[in-house]
Amino acid sequence: MKIQIICVGKLKEKFLIQGCNEYNKRITPYAKISVIELAEEVRKEPLSPAEIDQLLTKEAKRIEQCLLPNSYKIALAIEGKQMSSTQLAQQLHRLTLYGQSHLTFIIGSSYGLSSRILSQADLLLSFSPMTFPHQLMRLILLEQIYRAFKINRGEIYHK
Repeated sequence: MKIQIICVGKLKEKFLIQGCNEYNKRITPYAKISVIELAEEVRKEPLSPAEIDQLLTKEAKRIEQCLLPNSYKIALAIEGKQMSSTQLAQQLHRLTLYGQSHLTFIIGSSYGLSSRILSQADLLLSFSPMTFPHQLMRLILLEQIYRAFKINRGEIYHK
């Protein structure tokens, strides 16, 4: 299986970089994983709704350049479907059973993702109705992907 994570924004905090590196390493025996970091748009706060829409459109164009047509696209969105860790593991297992060997997870900027990207996604996934910093969300996503592999293999993983 190949997993691609497209993120708007670069990791800045040392602890997030270390955590993401650790989970990338842990996932490697189960899947080939790649992370594409796209630059965030430079902006001066506060932004009007029209300015936010323009920002998201620019980010969407860069995201689209990284999307592979045969990949199953999972966009992280607060309005998406919430799943337990076990349900996510089952979803990933079902995808592989049906021959889907390439997954792309998409994490937007602090303003989320454009409706254009959301409409292209095969699945909208929400980790919570709460809002998380998009950099922290990458770490949480990596941990859940790793947990899904452990669940699907029946391997022990600290709860």
